[in-house]
Amino acid sequence: MKNYMKLQFAAKSENESFARVAVAAFISQIDPTLDEINDIKTVVSEAVTNSIIHGYEENSEEIVTITVTIDQMEVEITIEDSGKGIENIEEATQPLFTTKPELERSGMGFTIMENFMDQIEVTSSLGKGTTITLRKMLKSNNMIS
Repeated sequence: MKNYMKLQFAAKSENESFARVAVAAFISQIDPTLDEINDIKTVVSEAVTNSIIHGYEENSEEIVTITVTIDQMEVEITIEDSGKGIENIEEATQPLFTTKPELERSGMGFTIMENFMDQIEVTSSLGKGTTITLRKMLKSNNMIS
């Protein structure tokens, strides 16, 4: 079973919770565990917040795009923006690194994504935007252990 959804919304902080819930609702069709749903909601929140705050610098005229693909029990989530891009991906993905300390950003977004997902891929071009692809193999609540 392969299925997908694509969602676009204004780069407004208040849409972050909508994105979390929409992705969780979509993946619920494969009956993930509560922990898996919470992990995915957390990483979607982190990635969307990064797009809004860092990529677009809170310019609500811009658009964040999320694509979710389900292939059997594997979930792939892609969060894209066409914002300013990441100058140094290696540096940006280090724990505690933030370009917005004045906003009390912890710099743990990418670390959280790495810890909650099986795979994370970050591509970015200055002035063109950033794409974060997250993959996780889920366990089914219906599977007998």
